[in-house]
Parts: sequence; structure tokens; C-alpha cells
Amino acid sequence: MKPASTLERCLMAVLLCISTAAPGQSPPKESYEPQVGQHGKDVIWVPTPQALVDKMLALGKVTPQDILVDLGSGDGRTVISAAKRGTTALGIEYNPDMVELSRRNAQKAGLGAKAEFKQADLFETDFSNATVITMFLLPDINIRLRPKILDMKPGTRIVSNSFTMGEWKWDQSVTASAEEGCTSYCTAYLWIVPAKVAGTWKTAQGTLQLEQEFQNVSGTLSANGRTLKLTGGKVNGAQITFSAGGASYSGRVAGERIDGSVKTGGSANAWSATRESKS
Repeated sequence: MKPASTLERCLMAVLLCISTAAPGQSPPKESYEPQVGQHGKDVIWVPTPQALVDKMLALGKVTPQDILVDLGSGDGRTVISAAKRGTTALGIEYNPDMVELSRRNAQKAGLGAKAEFKQADLFETDFSNATVITMFLLPDINIRLRPKILDMKPGTRIVSNSFTMGEWKWDQSVTASAEEGCTSYCTAYLWIVPAKVAGTWKTAQGTLQLEQEFQNVSGTLSANGRTLKLTGGKVNGAQITFSAGGASYSGRVAGERIDGSVKTGGSANAWSATRESKS
């Protein structure tokens, strides 16, 4: 097992110090009250401050057209906050008492089917239909989830409280202030799942060879006997941009095809590429 980082050890120590687990038998489910610092399957429970919940939903540009899934939904506050915006939201939580508490909280808020909760292991649950993922998990859990997240539909937004995704650099971040009611765990990070573009593509201009590291793209464009190095290559969801030989390329990735435009000087022309099939 990988040793815990200094940040993780500090988090565990602080939270365990403030834990107030009730002695004796568990209370009836109807009166169940979670305790900050209580142990769960993979992490201890710490609620995300409401001020940061609101900023996380704004950072993810959550709308009523989205499907939001909260991984490790705790007392349900993120799901409930999203549902209040009209978003269809699902919380995945391993602790059955927390699930029941969340359902009661959603019922009290009159949210109906907009806020649902599922008792399940997040590593064994299919959440591929989500357009937004929210979470407050430790870095090693994020890393374990990363391959599954990168296989999601390009453009899916991932918003994490406090903890990052290792080498996968976040696209944006936001911080809630003490004046807004947040005093700890007040920074959230956003990633946008990039389309997978690595490989060889054929274009009218020649051969485009792309290499990819998360949202960053490099490679070459070979045309008319010249090999041009790509610069500024990025993939933002299904959108790809790069420059080569003084021309700026942009396009939308749809499976094995890219369609877009290439700008040279003051003129723009249509541009497309088709991925070569692997032999």
C-alpha cells in the first residue's frame, strides 16, 4: 500500500481529533446524525462547506440539462443543491445510514425524483451517463478513478473539493472565502474530459501525427515534403486546437473524424481529418 502523503496524514489527524462517535448502540435511523470524522469505506466523512458546494456547481456550469453524479455523497448536500437548480442529480454513497439521511433531506426539500441516492461502491458503479461529476475524495481515490473518468464522454466536467488528479492538471480552480462562510477545504478544481486524439490522421494537407497527454497535444503535420511541428496543442472536451507552419487549426472531434477550420493570415478555410485505422 502506498504511504499516505503529509497532506493526507494531516487531514486524517485533524478529523479524527474532532470525531465524536457516539458510544454504545447506533441510534435509530430516523434520528441518525453523522459525525464529522466518522470512518467510511474509503475515506472519513467531512462535509463540503455550502459556500464551496455553490462554487463547485458554478465552476462546473451545472444546468437543468445536466445529469450530475456525486461520488461519496455523504449527507446529500451537493446533490440537493444541484437538484434545487433543476438538475437531475444522483448521489452514490456506501454508508446506508447516510443514504437514508440524504433521502429524508431531499424529501424535506420537496425535490422528488430530481435528487436520488444509491447505496453502492463507487468503484463498482456505472456513472458513465453523467455530464458532471462532483467529489470530495482523497488523492489516491481520485487516481484510482481517473482511468474510468477519462473513458467518459468528452466534455464531461469533473469538479473536486481540495484534492487533485495527479499528473492530470486541472483546467480551472475556484476558492471560497471566509467571508463567504468557508474556513477549511475551500478550493475546488475542474477538469474537462478530453477526446482521445492520439494516433495518425489523414488530411487534405498531408499526415497529422498526434501525441496526447491528457488535454495537451503535440505532434507533427507532414505536407508537401515538409514536416511541421505542432505548437499550442489542446483538447477541451471534443474541441481540438493547435498551430503548425503559421496556420491555426481548430476542429471538433467526433469519433474517427475531425471537422473544423484552418486560419492562415486573414483567411479561413474548412479543414478535416480522418483517423487511420490500426492494422
